Amino acid sequence: MVITTDTHLPTEEELTVQELNLSTAALRAGSFHLGKHCEFQNNEFMLCRQELDDPRACINEGKAVTGCALDFFRKVKKTCYEEFMQYATCLDKSSGNMAFGHCRKTQGVLDKCVLDNLGIERPDYGYFTRARIHATERPAPPKKEKTVYPDATPGLPDDFPRPPAKYGSRFHFLE
Repeated sequence: MVITTDTHLPTEEELTVQELNLSTAALRAGSFHLGKHCEFQNNEFMLCRQELDDPRACINEGKAVTGCALDFFRKVKKTCYEEFMQYATCLDKSSGNMAFGHCRKTQGVLDKCVLDNLGIERPDYGYFTRARIHATERPAPPKKEKTVYPDATPGLPDDFPRPPAKYGSRFHFLE
């Protein structure tokens, strides 16, 4: 994409948002519940990015995703801090790739705490891969008209001479 003087770039103030300063283990520990809690905001952001194909147009939706994640982790810290930290530490220390399989006991404790205090049930593994229709209030982008090009190479006339192949047929079964 070529940038000209007509291209609008967002200002520093528009781009500034509080960041989510968490470790990989903490993000991985809260990932399922976070995905369920912020599902609407995530879907809205991804729909905006897909439809408009311009990241500058989806800044507010991105801020909403970050705000939802901050809100979720604040709630978890307030209600299930000990259980969450045990699970995140287990993920971090139990294997080199932070596999979930080694930490099922601490996962169960965290899942129960989040369900009891926040009302968020841990989704099954296939939940985020299922196709769903997202209902949005944003107007649909204008449809681009499909350009139809005329055939660049007109076909040969029916009476054009077609001599036999110089070295025989490619289709050996026809010989």
